[in-house]
Amino acid sequence: MDLLMIVLLLIGCLLFSNIISHYIPSIPTALIQIALGIIIALVFSDVSLELETEWFLLLFVAPLLYNDGRNFPRDELWNMRMPILGNAIILVLITTLAGGYFIHWLIPSIPLAAAFALAAILSPTDPVAVNGIAKRIKIPEKILNVVRGESLINDASGLVAFKYAVATVVTGYFSIKEALLNFSYTFIVGAILGLVVGTILTQIRFSLRRTGIRDVVFHTLLQLLTPFIVYLVAEDIFHASGVIAVVVAGIAQALVKDKTETVLAEEQLLTENTWSIVLFILNGVVFLLLGLNIPSTMKESIENTSINNWKLMGYAIAIGIVILGIRFVWSHLTAMYEFKNNRDEKPTLKTSLLSSLTGVRGAVTMAGVLSLPLITDSGDVFPERSLILFLASAVILFTLIVATIFLPLLIDSDELREENDEQLNFDEAKKQILLASIKQIHREMNDENRNVSYQLIGEYQQMFRQIQLDGNAAKAGEPEHQNEITNVRLKALEIEEQYIKELYDGHHLDADMYVAFQSTFSERKRVIQHNMQKGFTYIFYRFLREWRIARKKYHLDKEQFVSYVRMKQEVRKNAFKQALTFLKEQAQIAQYPDIYYMISFEYERALDQIRKPVTTDSSRQEELKDELRAVITETERAEIHKMYEAGEINREQERDLRRFVNYIESVNLYEHVE
Repeated sequence: MDLLMIVLLLIGCLLFSNIISHYIPSIPTALIQIALGIIIALVFSDVSLELETEWFLLLFVAPLLYNDGRNFPRDELWNMRMPILGNAIILVLITTLAGGYFIHWLIPSIPLAAAFALAAILSPTDPVAVNGIAKRIKIPEKILNVVRGESLINDASGLVAFKYAVATVVTGYFSIKEALLNFSYTFIVGAILGLVVGTILTQIRFSLRRTGIRDVVFHTLLQLLTPFIVYLVAEDIFHASGVIAVVVAGIAQALVKDKTETVLAEEQLLTENTWSIVLFILNGVVFLLLGLNIPSTMKESIENTSINNWKLMGYAIAIGIVILGIRFVWSHLTAMYEFKNNRDEKPTLKTSLLSSLTGVRGAVTMAGVLSLPLITDSGDVFPERSLILFLASAVILFTLIVATIFLPLLIDSDELREENDEQLNFDEAKKQILLASIKQIHREMNDENRNVSYQLIGEYQQMFRQIQLDGNAAKAGEPEHQNEITNVRLKALEIEEQYIKELYDGHHLDADMYVAFQSTFSERKRVIQHNMQKGFTYIFYRFLREWRIARKKYHLDKEQFVSYVRMKQEVRKNAFKQALTFLKEQAQIAQYPDIYYMISFEYERALDQIRKPVTTDSSRQEELKDELRAVITETERAEIHKMYEAGEINREQERDLRRFVNYIESVNLYEHVE
């Protein structure tokens, strides 16, 4: 099968795996993808796609780790630097030595140096696989942060240790002094290069932007190429660790951006969306390739009649237990040390077991072990190469399956109930989304969009207050109160209609404007009755839409356009005031006054919007506001996804929140198209 068909087949399986994961969330997506890869290899015997380790690290590991570095919380990374470095370096060395001795003792036919190589390549963890499990259970955040943090570094340390162990087998020569010096050079120089090259590339983007090159596609592509450039400079020119270099470059890029960079909203939106697609593909294809290569790595060992297949499985399980056991002992000892010195919460065996089971092995392990040479310098066959390939593949599967089965079991029913109790209700989730939006506006604020930024912040603050009123009025969402809210909105709308009709009947309103108002009333009535969106956000968007229509109508006469809009603003403002007076009067005698106060607040917010002066420069301000809204929409979606993954909202709430955001966006897009 040619390369193009294989790539298309993998992408199809990638999409299929996510469909399966949607219906079976208890099984990690990574495990589903590995299973699909194995099925492809068994069904299509001519499918073969092997990548050299260096190519694999460049194409997959470099961009994934760069993205992790630029998105990893810097405060968490710094606060947990000691446990992260301990797991990423010291634990890797302990696993290599202790695991190597155990493997050589268990299987004497594997030389000690080759056993060290196998243990070294089994030491890097893969957080992507365990993230699928962490989405649905309450794994302590500290444990997850350590796993994610150490994965930024232990790929490099594990690969370096593996490289020296393999070199010892191939050449028969090993020097501890040379190994330590080279190890130090690889890490230190790699980190320096990542910082320098990453900063240079960032400054190049700044300089190009200042010279007028602000093409968003160009800048997005340049950022996507950054990890590949950094990796190649570190590995091919300076022979340092490209993995460490891309991690440091990602962190440096995030720090520089936070302090100095002002990015166009359109550029950030395109960049983040593009990264999302790239990461979705890379993460999925990595595990599909892993599954695709497992049958070939196991085939020779399984077909070997000199060793029992059950014995082979026993070897793999024993090695997997020892590798996880080493991590368990290390986790418990370091937790005890932190408890004695920092007065942290007293560690338990359960916490240490959770920490050990999150150390799932994955793609880097498979990529490294597939790079084992066939022969040594002496011309002999690499000792037990096929057996080592089998054991590495089996241990990867073992750690994934064990984590999938036992991590959920370690969370007892009381903790699960506590997790459900900690879930946000719908109004609380909306408030959290609004707060995230306000923070994003502050990050996007610059001299040009400062005024519209403050306007949007004001809108979101008002929406925040409205949700509080809405919650009080709706009495936790009881149907009769929701019906009352709908009825009051319709009554207020009738007051507006009556006022407009009186103006028209008294010949104070021309026919075109009257028809436009009637159309608006019909659409608003439909929205209220179907409860498509609470609040006056729709009215505000509708006002902008009519503004654009009027601007087209009077595009040859700007003064006439401004006069038309001002007149319509005045009519609308008076209609709102009529409705507002009605609502405040009814609030004094109504059974549920909070409902009237809530809807009064909606009208007051709408009045604030239309009181703003209309000028011929307003269009630029609206463009800036539209750019900010585009970024905010993506921020809201990301916040919804984050809350769902953290277990703060359930799937039904996630869908409702996405409908809310999608509706707002669809109205905005509809106006642009029209």
